[in-house]
Amino acid sequence: MPAPVTPRSMSAVLWDMDGTLVDTEPYWIDTEYALAEKYGGIWSHEHAMNLVGSALLDSGDYIRVHMGIDRTPQQIVDELLDGVVARVEVEVPWRPGARELLADLHAQGIPCALVTMSWQRFVDPILARLPDGIFASIVTGDRVEFGKPHPEPYLTAAAELGLAPEDCVAIEDSNTGAKSAVAAGCTTLCVPHHVPILEGEGRVFVDTLVGLGAAGLARLVRA
Repeated sequence: MPAPVTPRSMSAVLWDMDGTLVDTEPYWIDTEYALAEKYGGIWSHEHAMNLVGSALLDSGDYIRVHMGIDRTPQQIVDELLDGVVARVEVEVPWRPGARELLADLHAQGIPCALVTMSWQRFVDPILARLPDGIFASIVTGDRVEFGKPHPEPYLTAAAELGLAPEDCVAIEDSNTGAKSAVAAGCTTLCVPHHVPILEGEGRVFVDTLVGLGAAGLARLVRA
């Protein structure tokens, strides 16, 4: 059996949510198209992909401009959240290997944080499907002043864990999220899904989390 992971190799793991822990991007995209139909706006897959990983109010402003609808960013975000919360309460679409890695990290005593630009009311039904206390810190988009790609979300999570960001590993599926994590100082495991992630310093790439485990993740980031 592999030796347990120790804090010297990986003190904490900071998880993105949409596209990394759960595959909820299709829920957001379907809701965006429904919003365009409701208000007579124009939308495209390219526009939808431009929003992956972004702060919700930034997304709301982008939608207002590019969809061309007479709604405020806050009103747009509220309607988007209504749509995706309703869907995730019916079914949470987990990403392959994510829950297994999260459980292994917990078993190894490696603290985890959730760092998402989704707001708390969308996060709650997902957390309800996970064991209590699986995340030692939860940073949502409505808790920070600056969203991804700004480093504030990851800096906040590391601080709440009492750690330097350099001692934390982030897991991300978007270039926007990877920028945020790397700018904060985290080594970042990139698992591209809906959008590509650029190569760069501090970024390690894998195709999937399936079969990775805590020890495998530690070996990747040390390498």
